[in-house]
Amino acid sequence: MARQNYVFTSESVSEGHPDKVCDQISDAVLDAFLAEEPSARVACETFATTNCVVIGGEVGLSDQEKLNDYMGRIEEIARATIRDIGYEQDKFHWRTCKVHNYLHEQSAHIAQGVVGQNEGAGDQGIMFGYAVDETPDLMPAPILYAHAILRRLTEARKSGREPDLRPDAKSQLSVRYEEGKPMEVTSIVLSTQHAHESQSSDDIRAIVEPYIRETLPAGWITEKTEWLVNPTGTFVIGGPDGDAGLTGRKIIVDTYGGAAPHGGGAFSGKDPSKVDRSAAYAARYLAKNVVAAGLARRCTLQLSYAIGVARPLSIYVDTHGTGEVPESEIEKAVGKVMDLTPRGIRTHLGLNRPIYRRTAAYGHFGRAPEPDGGFSWERTDLADALRKAV
Repeated sequence: MARQNYVFTSESVSEGHPDKVCDQISDAVLDAFLAEEPSARVACETFATTNCVVIGGEVGLSDQEKLNDYMGRIEEIARATIRDIGYEQDKFHWRTCKVHNYLHEQSAHIAQGVVGQNEGAGDQGIMFGYAVDETPDLMPAPILYAHAILRRLTEARKSGREPDLRPDAKSQLSVRYEEGKPMEVTSIVLSTQHAHESQSSDDIRAIVEPYIRETLPAGWITEKTEWLVNPTGTFVIGGPDGDAGLTGRKIIVDTYGGAAPHGGGAFSGKDPSKVDRSAAYAARYLAKNVVAAGLARRCTLQLSYAIGVARPLSIYVDTHGTGEVPESEIEKAVGKVMDLTPRGIRTHLGLNRPIYRRTAAYGHFGRAPEPDGGFSWERTDLADALRKAV
């Protein structure tokens, strides 16, 4: 029997966090290649530190001349991304930082197993999806609201309403559960970069507290809630100038905040032929539809793949004692209602399009599906098919 009464904590980081700066640059490069050619191959990694961005990895287009042209646009893409995030610091400025591009053509040895009519997975690996009915988005509450707080503060910063806020920030929520349902926030941790060394922790709390209160559900903040806002004091030096960043270092922030297993693969900078990304999206899509269909209140779903092999080696479902039907029946059903080959996933979810930069901050899951196909894995359009299949 799963625990029903406990406190669980998740963290998020803003789009200005050094690792997230790198994730967004990598995904902006990916979007540029996919806008040119939906079947583009991209595995882009970014490193950022004081006044410096280094980009490397493998890319591929069918037209070599276009590939050479796009190689020349990488610096422009990186600078535009940094500018959009809002970095204009003396030691990390979108206009003056050095950008080094070490991208090169994809390995032919990798390509031989993952392209063509019988396209296989781009690598071996395990991917997990998760859904739970404790929020309308079928996401764990701590990570969902940790993201929401930072998104709200970013909106206030970019609108000009809060000119003393700066891009780099982190949040952390501890939520008390009773009978398996989120009831209240026991502690709020918020660290945000700010403009002036003279500003105290109390000054920053006065800025951010109204936004936090309006973001969390009514009644979740109580007199007992502990507030820790900029607990170390001054936080003026931030972003890649304060701490180096790297693509793929925030995989728990990207997914379920530690409430579910993670297969280990990062998402950003990888085109959807790579199952690290696409199969993780498919697993979330299927787990969410299992819960939306009323087959379980909570669902963890695992897929596994081998490089060069198209079909998943295994499908595993755990409903944590909340299932209305046996897990083995759900495992059979998900394989019937969706083609889980790499090509099948991309086709079903419409993944071969430039929709990835937006995923690289504030979580890949629990976001509303968008008209252009963004966050298509958050749809619940398989619920009826799953009910019929079981």
